[in-house]
Amino acid sequence: MQVTSRTASPTTQQTRRATASGWIGSALEYYDFFIYAQAAAMVFPQLFFPAGNPKLAIVASLATYGVGYVARPIGGFILGRRGDTHGRKHLLLLCMFLMGASTFLVGLLPTYHQVGVLAPIALVLLRLVQGFAVAGEISGASSMILEQAPFGQRGFYASFALQGTQAGQIFAAAIFIPLAYYMPAEDFASWGWRIPFLLSALVLVAGFVIRRKVAESPAFVQEGAQGGVPSSPVTIALRENWRDIVRIAIMALAAVIAMVATIFGAAYAVQPSYGIGFHANTYLVIPFVGNIVAVIVIPFVGKLSDRIGRRIPVVVGSVGAGLLSYAYLYAISAKNAPLAIVTSVLMWGVIYQGFNAVFPSFMPELFPTRTRVSAMSIGQNIGMALTALLPSMFAAIAPPGTNDIPLVIGTATLVISTLAALAAWTARETYRTPLDELGSRPSSAGLYAKTAVQSSKRTAAVTRAR
Repeated sequence: MQVTSRTASPTTQQTRRATASGWIGSALEYYDFFIYAQAAAMVFPQLFFPAGNPKLAIVASLATYGVGYVARPIGGFILGRRGDTHGRKHLLLLCMFLMGASTFLVGLLPTYHQVGVLAPIALVLLRLVQGFAVAGEISGASSMILEQAPFGQRGFYASFALQGTQAGQIFAAAIFIPLAYYMPAEDFASWGWRIPFLLSALVLVAGFVIRRKVAESPAFVQEGAQGGVPSSPVTIALRENWRDIVRIAIMALAAVIAMVATIFGAAYAVQPSYGIGFHANTYLVIPFVGNIVAVIVIPFVGKLSDRIGRRIPVVVGSVGAGLLSYAYLYAISAKNAPLAIVTSVLMWGVIYQGFNAVFPSFMPELFPTRTRVSAMSIGQNIGMALTALLPSMFAAIAPPGTNDIPLVIGTATLVISTLAALAAWTARETYRTPLDELGSRPSSAGLYAKTAVQSSKRTAAVTRAR
């Protein structure tokens, strides 16, 4: 007998609409976020910082990328609260507008040679807005999908929120690859890099049209009808769920794999001062292929987590990808592009998806409806803020000329990803817990589902006896 939540069951159409909205919105918003990542590794060191010290320019450029993540905890507190007080739909529309506008303005910025220090200042400010906006995206989209998914399929449907983020990275690389390949290097550095940013105007319009047609989460609506929407969900979340907030902040450190693959790996492979000499277009193929594989793998891993639980895929994905980082960085150091592509696909496109596909269901399932967006947003974005500082830290501890970069950075990556796996392993299982009982603390993973089944059987037996 299948156990369902006491919350009204969503229709198939509601589930599909919520999932499609989460997928498309995440794809469009993370397209914006990751075109900045590509530009920060490839062209921003030369455009927005003094030319006299290329090593410092690389570190500073990667630091501006990290600044976007530093803004995420602030966005987590503010936007998470809006998601729990004004609704998931309201939150997702707001995030879309802030992201689209800030990304478009990056494409209009003057360079350091034109306005001096004002250029990096403006770049940092707009990156802060980007980071603030993206802070509410995954927690809002994951909660929206989770709350409209059938019991026993939450992992599968919620995984599409992350599949959308991977698709957004594909779109970002798909724009940069032809520009970097077909345009003369001087033209690309002068104005070609601006094209992907200016296309964000289209992203903003498309995202608004799609998301405004989606109905609000029934679970949130029911909370409001019962007077359960709190005026201060952040305070309640920090008081009642602080252990799980800390736990998912540590779990989020597994994103070090993405940082190594797309940010530090790009700078290591492309920047002349490292001496590797990958052409920018060649390196763009690495995250492009890895993300294509990830898009294929993610739904299968999400569905697997509905059968075996959330913890095992997360642990295997985090530790396994950390181990493969050694091989990936070695391939770059050996100047072996085919090997770098293969190891990237295995590390990032396959193994890491054990974490990536499952956390959109695992993290929000740890919290009740009334504080779900706030709690997940705070915890995840604090972890992401810490993780995003790693590329510039890696560039600082392993600058150009350092020996054994694969060993140094690979070891750091493995240690961090193992910490994330340990945090996941200490969390309770949630995949068999009904929606309206999420956020409680059962003594075992299946207690609530088992109790509900037993209660249902007892009721049926009493009815037959009568």
